[in-house]
Amino acid sequence: MRRSQINALIAHADDFIRSFGHVLPPFAYITPQQFKARKADLAGIIDARLGWDVTDYGKGDFSRTGLFLFTTRNGNAADLKTGRGMLYAEKIMISRRDQIAPMHRHDVKAEDIINRGGGTLALKLFMPAPDGSIDDRARVHVPCDGVMRELEAGGVLRLVPGESVTLLPGVWHAFWGEDKDVLIGEVSTVNDDETDNVFAEPVSRFSAVEEDVEPTHLLVSDYSRWLG
Repeated sequence: MRRSQINALIAHADDFIRSFGHVLPPFAYITPQQFKARKADLAGIIDARLGWDVTDYGKGDFSRTGLFLFTTRNGNAADLKTGRGMLYAEKIMISRRDQIAPMHRHDVKAEDIINRGGGTLALKLFMPAPDGSIDDRARVHVPCDGVMRELEAGGVLRLVPGESVTLLPGVWHAFWGEDKDVLIGEVSTVNDDETDNVFAEPVSRFSAVEEDVEPTHLLVSDYSRWLG
């Protein structure tokens, strides 16, 4: 993705999020220069990989295959072994109309996916086979706001604003905005986008960036390269 495109998508996302009365935390607006100058005291943000995230999954066509994400909080995966500490994470996401987030599962993370506003959020779901692969025959059972829902394998669950679904580790899911753009909340156990995304097809979780202009804000995937 070109940096100019990423800058524009971040600006659009900020406006879209604010249109629903949601305001991002102050660290969303730290400039790249401020990150470099304040690297030591911003280590908590950098190490937890909080902040902006825009991906086209390496497909090169963001409008068809892509997702906007902003991680607002994230705990430490090491704490999961002890069951104590900050065991949770939270994101805000935007799924555009007919824009696919590709089929994937998580081995560790359980997550609530919440339609916070906009259009209908559609999720295509499969249960995992014993080896973790897609089970294209097993019926899907997922809790939606405390009520179990059942679908056929590969069935599409539709969530209108205010509704949510809980996806436990292993459940395969792809999603998109069905009639217009959707603001999505995600509340989950600790998030690790480096190792805990298993995709059904060869894609890249983070996009390669063509630096045609200076970044207005760093992506979480920029931290290691820009800040060392």
